Parts: sequence; C-alpha cells; structure tokens
Amino acid sequence: MMRWQICRAMLLATFAFATPWASAQQVPLQDKPFAEHKIVLQLSDSDAKKHALVLSVANNLLKAYDPDKVAIEVVAFGPGIDLLFTGNERRKQVESLIVQGVRFDICLNTVDTIERETGRRPEFIPTATPVQVGVGQILFLAENGYTVVRP
Repeated sequence: MMRWQICRAMLLATFAFATPWASAQQVPLQDKPFAEHKIVLQLSDSDAKKHALVLSVANNLLKAYDPDKVAIEVVAFGPGIDLLFTGNERRKQVESLIVQGVRFDICLNTVDTIERETGRRPEFIPTATPVQVGVGQILFLAENGYTVVRP
C-alpha cells in the first residue's frame, strides 16, 4: 500500500510540472548582460491614463538609455491586464515596445479569475509573457536587482 501511495504522489508531481501553467510560474530573467539599469513597471489599474503613462515611461527609458543597457519589464495584474487584451487600442504601442526589448508579463491568476467570473477566457496579446502570479513576478524581479516603479 505504501508503495502505491509513493507512486501516486510521484505521478501527480510529474503531471503538475508538465502542465502549461507550471512553466508560467517563474519566468527567467531577461537576457540583457549589458543592462546597467533594471526596472519593473507595475500595472494594476484599468485606467487608460495609467496605461498611457506606463507606455510613456517605458518609451522614455528606452530613449534615455541605450536599449541594450536597460532591462524593462511591465507586470500587469488585476485590472491592469486590460492593456494586454487583443482589442486594446494601445496594442500597437505595446507590440512596438516588445520589439524594442520591453517585456510585458500578464498574470494568469487574473486571467483565470476573469474566465471563472464571465465564463469566457479573455484573449491577450500573444507576445505577452504569461506568469502565474503577477505580484510574485514583481517580487522575483525585485529580489534580482530590479527597481520597482508604479507610475
């Protein structure tokens, strides 16, 4: 009986690590070996002015520093994930910043909550990086030398 319980636990652990959300729990740091500045921009508001401000700050940082010398990550969670929906009017700005090396993380806990409440999973920009816990990602980045900014 004990052997069966051990096998069952190992099997469950294997499935847990094989699921897509398990890979989204911890996203590796950006590969920017020459970055002298590392900034994480927190976005937790659905306000269009806040969205514009976050995009402006990211754009200004790219202009002020060589894009190779600055690592910028925008972590959107809660109502802030609205910026990363496919139908958002600022989608082109987001995608332009992604092409320039800015990473946009979307909290899957928030996505799952929206799906539970509405019965529909929201569609988000495919180039956004899914993370399981948005605040956890901010904490991970802060622990790895990123400065947290909440515009």
